Amino acid sequence: MPATTSTIRFGELNKNKLISRRRIMKVKYLGVLLLALLSLYGCDDNTGTLGMDMLPDSDGISAKTETFDVSTKSMLADKVYSKTSTGYIGKFTDPDPKGFGNYEASFLAELNCTENFTFPAVYEESADGKSGKGTMVKDEVEKIQLVVYYSSWFGDSLNACRMSAYELNDEWLKVRKDPDKYRYTNIDTKLYHESKALGKKAYTAYDTSVPDSVRKATDSNGNSTYYPNITFPLDKELGNNILKLNRQYQEKKNDFFDNSDKFIENVFKGVYLQTDYGDGTILYVDRVDLQMQFRFHYVDSLGVKLTKKVTDENGEAGTDSTYLATAVAFASTKEVIQANKFENSEKLAEKVNNDNEKGWSYLKSPAGIFTEATLPYDEIAKKLANDTLNAVKLTFTNYKQDNQEYKFSMSAPQTVLLVRQKDMESFFVNNELADNVTSFVATHNSVETNQYTFKNIARLVSTCINEKKAAKQKAKEAAGAAWDEAAWEDGWNEGEGKNWNKVVLIPVVVTYDTSSNNPSMIGIQHDLKPTYAKLKGGDPAFGGSTLKIEVTHTSFNK
Repeated sequence: MPATTSTIRFGELNKNKLISRRRIMKVKYLGVLLLALLSLYGCDDNTGTLGMDMLPDSDGISAKTETFDVSTKSMLADKVYSKTSTGYIGKFTDPDPKGFGNYEASFLAELNCTENFTFPAVYEESADGKSGKGTMVKDEVEKIQLVVYYSSWFGDSLNACRMSAYELNDEWLKVRKDPDKYRYTNIDTKLYHESKALGKKAYTAYDTSVPDSVRKATDSNGNSTYYPNITFPLDKELGNNILKLNRQYQEKKNDFFDNSDKFIENVFKGVYLQTDYGDGTILYVDRVDLQMQFRFHYVDSLGVKLTKKVTDENGEAGTDSTYLATAVAFASTKEVIQANKFENSEKLAEKVNNDNEKGWSYLKSPAGIFTEATLPYDEIAKKLANDTLNAVKLTFTNYKQDNQEYKFSMSAPQTVLLVRQKDMESFFVNNELADNVTSFVATHNSVETNQYTFKNIARLVSTCINEKKAAKQKAKEAAGAAWDEAAWEDGWNEGEGKNWNKVVLIPVVVTYDTSSNNPSMIGIQHDLKPTYAKLKGGDPAFGGSTLKIEVTHTSFNK
């Protein structure tokens, strides 16, 4: 009996060890799988949970990838929020007869006045001639000019164009405090400027009259000293009036030069610039200056004017103590308002509404066409209700650009933003950054895939699913016994949830802080340069095809 008892106990022990080993193997399997998933998706916090709060007591775990259909279509931008220090001016017509037609760009800019700004005093010598005050020869402007500086352009650099400059009017003063009136690219600039031009100037983007010695000149640090520009000579009366008001300011008879707002409201409201001749070039303007030139005396350390030997234009020697100097008195800066206007031809709307164009979707900037995508949240929630989302991948593929036969053609947008449709306006108005929850950015892979790939939008999917889930639960509790789920679904789809499942793809420019080894994103704005992409997708009824969203999820099998 003892021996038999001992054998039974030993068998029970082996059985217990076997069960324990199986449990350990399950834990090890779970650990290995989770480790593999973590290795696969890194430290990405975009993982979303649909319905599982705890790991069930399961005999197996499986990671799978499911695909769901995504429908897309083009949507007309009409207008976009534009807060930028770059001014765009010119006209460009797409050389492709089947392209996007033409668009015109123009902008208005206020000019900044530094606080308590004053012009130099007129020279006044002491009675004994041993000292002096001031430097200006006379209280008069020698020359005044408006200078438009640009660093780059799009299109034909040798295309003959003409630019007109106008002063802003009193109507502008009524709206400048309300950003909603001027921050969008459909601003009606005709309301805000005088009809008589300050000046007109013919130009080409690349000025062939500038010699190479000037164009390639550099300073002691190797920086270029040449800055492409278009200069408008202005009426001296304008300059003398500004000078007169400033002298009154120095005598405390007005407060017009206290700050930029006072200056704009009382002295010079700003300028509106447009191209009235030429097609094929868009300038990217960095700054607009109002420059004033005066004649000054050379003076010594005591302020007494000096006499210098000079030779006049006839070669005759004499003496003079004066020189001309030009100063940037007032300039467009980030501290004052600048607003861009873009006007597209009707052909842009045809690209969106024409049945022959619905077999795909488009991206077109500036202020042109976005792509709207409808994501299958309901289907994902129903099929994967008890699973954990590990990653969700969405890819937009663009067709090869078919306009490369033209010398001046548009390329695909470099960077795009994916954002919920309901947030597409507030995102830019509030100067938001991509949070990888409901907004994401992707760059164009033009070398390998010709795609924009959003590698993991799991948090977007789970956020939207849970948003509807919470709304349904709230409505159900409020309805009680009268709850009608089908009726609620119909109401949700027509009301609060009308655009719940829609996202928009938008061309953008992303700004980074490069002062550290790990550059951080500091700004996202609409791309206002000419770009376009034709994307696969569209309406299957018109020859299009659905995109695929890839959902990698973990299932726990009981």
